[in-house]
Amino acid sequence: MIQAVIGDTPRRREDQRFLTGLGAYLDDLAVEGLAHAAILRSPHAHAIIARIDAAAARAAPGVLAVLTSAEARADGLGPLHPTVETNLQTGERLAFLPQPLLAEGKVRHVGEPVALVVATSRAAALDALDLLEVEYEALPAVTTARAARAPDAPRLAEEVPGNTCLDWRWGDHGAVAAAFARAAHRVSLRLHSQRIVTSPMEPRGVIGAWDAAAGRYTVHLSSQNIHANRDQVARALGVPPAAVRFIAPDVGGGFGAKNFAYAEYALIPWAARRLGRPVKWIATRSETFLSDHQARDHLAEAELALDAEGRFLALRVTSDANLGAYLIGGMAGVHTSQYVHLQGTVYAIPAIALHVRAVLTNTVPVGVTRSPGFAETIGIMERLIDAAARQGGFDRAALRQRNFTPAAAMPMTNALGFSVDSGTFRETFDMALALADLPGFSARRAASQARGRLRGLGFACHIKGTGGAPRENVEIRFEADGTVALLTGTQAIGQGHETTFPQVLADRLGIPHAAIRLRQGDTDLLPLGGGHGSSRATYMGGSAIWRAAEEIVAKGRQVAAAALGGEEARLRFADGIFTLAGSNRSIGLLEVAALARRAGTPLDTYHLWTREQMTFPNGTHVVEVEIDRETGAAALVRHAAVDDYGVLVNPRIASGQAHGAAAQGAGQALLEQAVHDAAGQPLAGSFLDYALPRAGDLPGFTLAFNPSRCTTNPLGVKGAGEAALGGIVPAIENAILDALAPLGVTGFDGPATPCRIWQAMRGAAP
Repeated sequence: MIQAVIGDTPRRREDQRFLTGLGAYLDDLAVEGLAHAAILRSPHAHAIIARIDAAAARAAPGVLAVLTSAEARADGLGPLHPTVETNLQTGERLAFLPQPLLAEGKVRHVGEPVALVVATSRAAALDALDLLEVEYEALPAVTTARAARAPDAPRLAEEVPGNTCLDWRWGDHGAVAAAFARAAHRVSLRLHSQRIVTSPMEPRGVIGAWDAAAGRYTVHLSSQNIHANRDQVARALGVPPAAVRFIAPDVGGGFGAKNFAYAEYALIPWAARRLGRPVKWIATRSETFLSDHQARDHLAEAELALDAEGRFLALRVTSDANLGAYLIGGMAGVHTSQYVHLQGTVYAIPAIALHVRAVLTNTVPVGVTRSPGFAETIGIMERLIDAAARQGGFDRAALRQRNFTPAAAMPMTNALGFSVDSGTFRETFDMALALADLPGFSARRAASQARGRLRGLGFACHIKGTGGAPRENVEIRFEADGTVALLTGTQAIGQGHETTFPQVLADRLGIPHAAIRLRQGDTDLLPLGGGHGSSRATYMGGSAIWRAAEEIVAKGRQVAAAALGGEEARLRFADGIFTLAGSNRSIGLLEVAALARRAGTPLDTYHLWTREQMTFPNGTHVVEVEIDRETGAAALVRHAAVDDYGVLVNPRIASGQAHGAAAQGAGQALLEQAVHDAAGQPLAGSFLDYALPRAGDLPGFTLAFNPSRCTTNPLGVKGAGEAALGGIVPAIENAILDALAPLGVTGFDGPATPCRIWQAMRGAAP
């Protein structure tokens, strides 16, 4: 019988309401007296706003307000600031311009908000947008980081000289130069991790309200990080955080796009205050392409030095990150911590040197998606290793096996001074190769060839740091009806927290899983919360639950001892029962909680946990692709993986998370790219132009686990939601290059669309 403690596999309890239509997403909420908002967005990537004439729009039927930067400025609203403003290694402040809520004098990307219309209906608001007259003076635009750094490039903001927010060298450049000088083999690559649209199933949205009596805003929104977003929005509104309440109902996916604050999060409640009635805005799918934070868009020139036997000597990387029009959210941290943290990944590399630049362009601001910074790092390393194997005549697998950081060396500290606590990288790699049936590959390749297809094999090892915001809190309340309320500052966006969090508490306290109810998604529940960035929820929230449970047991001992008529020292606690040693007397924890509540000393417990280190999920992915020789169409036909997520709270849910990351990674490798023309106009503005992976694009995943217990938290868990993406993307790219090797193709950047593959084949054909 399946129980519901750590390691068991109960089905997700939340799926019952989702699959029966009982979920309550933002657009499902019924609000009395609701007005509707629509946003006028810039049609230009870069332009001066010479004039805005809103008279006709204000006079249109049903229109309640038309708001521009003039009204925002008059009401004392400020811009959005990034959550991280400094280089996390050096403390130096990055150059940036805070993002205005509504464009002030200038627009910097297509889709930037220019004006807000509020009307009695959504249709009336949309109609009024057509009546707004805006005179623009178009300016030259830049869409790539390299172009934006050119001496004659148009400047996006005077506050950012050369459009460069960050230009930073890190590591031991002298040692790296010396290593390259003595190396027997040197390999170099130029790699572009293309820009992608994160595309959560539920679009972003906001319902804002103002309580004049309380002097307080209430904001319902689809977000994965409500406490941090509340604080940023409060700053923009010019009020203390306590004057803003953020509530996230059921959230239909986030994938990083809902991690940071947006202008609409402040604009909509501000409009509600001006009008004295609640206001709602839900993004259209087209708006998500123009305004949701996008991801990746990272160019790297990387070099690897090896000795004659293939041992890695040094890694050197120069990278340009396209930030889009503004430095937003935690992107300064992504490029000064996450991207640099695990350079060299799971391999022993004595010397590493980096040159990192982060640049503004006339494109949608870039935020995060699964494994931000880390995925780019992994791609660089895994592509370099395959290139070194081809160039130096090494076996790809043996080259990796020769250079893994051995399990005996854990915890390891890499060349940049960052530590990883646990992992058995070589063992996991060997398990993955066995799971993928490498001996049978030659027969599968021959069968593909007989059908006119090229078949390639690729593998890649991944590792990611997870942790996010360093503090997390929980509160556990024992209710009068015998249930237990578990309040958390993390947030569910589809991961299964309503099942897994109660599993942790049930395991620690020995109480029925069904008796525990998770409450989350409301800034009034707890004083702080780190949301769900960086696969942190189980690690951070679970650790806080673990510690709170220890405090509950300690409190319960006093009550149990009195109830059983014995000394606390004689009490034993196991499986939810206090037992008095040497007697047949015992009492359950829930009964103890009831006694404590009646005595006025409830067992209710609040715990704030602060992490000192991150967790480091890792693994190996092995894939096979088939390419049609005539059309260039590439298909992912086999995928096997072995991942290390530490202790698995619920293996079924962990598998689902790994499947989701693998599917997103396959989409990035094979299908997805956000493209702009020379004027900065997006060429992928809908799902007619932008291909997401479908079920038919994916094979059955063969997944196994090789857990090594994490030592940085009491549960022993590692974040599971993002890490796999870092493995599958370079594995697919390496498999494509393996398939195309007979044609002489040695380089390729994604996505692997038929056109790109066909061009590569024809360009390299003898």
